[in-house]
Amino acid sequence: MKLYLDPGHGGSDTGAVGNGLREKDITLDIALRIRSILTNNYEDVQVMMSRTGDTSKTLSQRTNEANSWGADYYLSIHCNAFNGSPGGYEDFIHTSQSSSSVTAQYQTIIHAEVMKLNQLQDRGQKKANFHVLRESAMPALLTENGFIDNAQDAALMKQSSWRQQVAQGHANGVAKAFNLKSKTTDPGTGAIYKVIAGSFKSKENAVERVAFLRTKGIESFVDTVLISGETWYRVQAGAFSNRENAENRLNEVKNAGIQDAFILAENTSGTSNEEGPTGYSIQGQTFLSPEHMNLFVKTINPAALELGMYYLTFGEYYGIRGDIAFAQAMHETDFLRFTGGVQPEQNNFCGLGATGPDNPGASFATPREGVLAHLQHLFAYASTKPLPDEYPLVDPRFDLVARGSAATWVGLNGKWAVPGTNYGQSILSLYERMIDEARKNLENVLLELKG
Repeated sequence: MKLYLDPGHGGSDTGAVGNGLREKDITLDIALRIRSILTNNYEDVQVMMSRTGDTSKTLSQRTNEANSWGADYYLSIHCNAFNGSPGGYEDFIHTSQSSSSVTAQYQTIIHAEVMKLNQLQDRGQKKANFHVLRESAMPALLTENGFIDNAQDAALMKQSSWRQQVAQGHANGVAKAFNLKSKTTDPGTGAIYKVIAGSFKSKENAVERVAFLRTKGIESFVDTVLISGETWYRVQAGAFSNRENAENRLNEVKNAGIQDAFILAENTSGTSNEEGPTGYSIQGQTFLSPEHMNLFVKTINPAALELGMYYLTFGEYYGIRGDIAFAQAMHETDFLRFTGGVQPEQNNFCGLGATGPDNPGASFATPREGVLAHLQHLFAYASTKPLPDEYPLVDPRFDLVARGSAATWVGLNGKWAVPGTNYGQSILSLYERMIDEARKNLENVLLELKG
C-alpha cells in the first residue's frame, strides 16, 4: 500500500495560528508520527510525505507528486480555525464522491478510529471541493484536527502525548481501511513485545514521561488500561514482533534514565477483558532487580525473606519472568506472611499441591529449593521443551501438568487455581504495583542525588 501523507502548509505558509501555535508545526509533527507508526508496525506499506520539514510546496506540486508516484491513498493533515469559539474534529472527502463510494468507506473507517483517541468533539464526516481532494487521482481524505484558535483544543495540541494519540488514530484507521498486516504478529509465537516506559496511576505523570522521552528522541504514547478494576496509564515506547528489537528499544529507554521500563509480551491470539491484556507471557526476561523485589515485599511485611535473587537466577535460567513469578508468590503467601494453610517452614511459595487447610501441599528443604520448584512448575505450563538439566527436578507435580497448556499468566486461570477466574489478573495487578513502587524508589533516589 502506498500512502501519500501531506502535512498541510509549511515554509512561508504558516496556516492557521492561535494560542502561540502554528498549524504548519502541528500538522508536520502529527504526520511524522503517523509515518513512524505505519512503517514501524505494518508490512508492505510505503509512505511518501509532501514535506518532512518546514518547507514550502504548492498544492499542485503535492497532488502531482502523489499522482506520479501512483499512491493508493492521499491523506492530508490539517488544523482548523474560525473565531475562537468552535472546536472539534472533522474530515472531508470531495463533493463528487457518493456516500457509498470507496472513498467514503475509507473516510468512515478512519473517522471512527481517530475519534476513539483524539478527545475532541465530533463535528462529523463532510464533503468539500478542496484542491487536494479534487486533483488527486486516488481516494483522498483531509482531516481537521481541532481548532487552533480554540483555547481548549489548543491546550491539547500543545501536548506531545495528544499529538501521538491523534497520529495513532490516523494510523489505526489507515491500517484498518487497507487491511494492513501487522509486523508485530509473530506466526510462531503469536506474541508482540511492547516496551513499557513507565506505568502510572496518574495520567499527568504518564504525560510527563512521554514528554521527557520525546526530549531524548524516543517516541511514545499513553495507553490506558484497566487492571483489577483500577485505571493505569502506561507509557508505550514501541511494539515489536522480535524480542531482540524490543530489548534494544528497552536499552535505549533505560539509557535515557528510565530504569522502571520493562517489556510486556502479549499473545495476539488471546482475548482481552476489563482486567487488562491476557497476553503477559510467562516466558521472558526478568526486568525487576532482586533489590526491587525484596524492597517491595518488605513495604508490606518487613520481616519477609529475601527471595529476589532466587527468582532472578532461576527465572533467567528457565526463561521465565522471575519478577512476575515473585508477584505470584506474594499473592499465594500473603506477602510471605503465610496466613493460609501453607506454613513458612514448608518453603512452598506458590502453593504447590495445596488444596485447603487439610492439605497444605508440598514442602521443600530450603527457600532456594522452594523457588526452584516454583519456576520449574511454571516452565511445565509455559513450555513443551524438556526441562534443562543443570538443576535437579524438585517440583513433585511437574509430570502432572499438561505441558505448554498456559503460555500466559491469565492462562493459569482454572489450572493453577480452581476455579481461579481472575487468578492471573490478580498476579498481574500485584506486578503493576511492584513496577510502580520501583519507579517511586528510583525517583526518590534521583531527588536525593539532586539535593
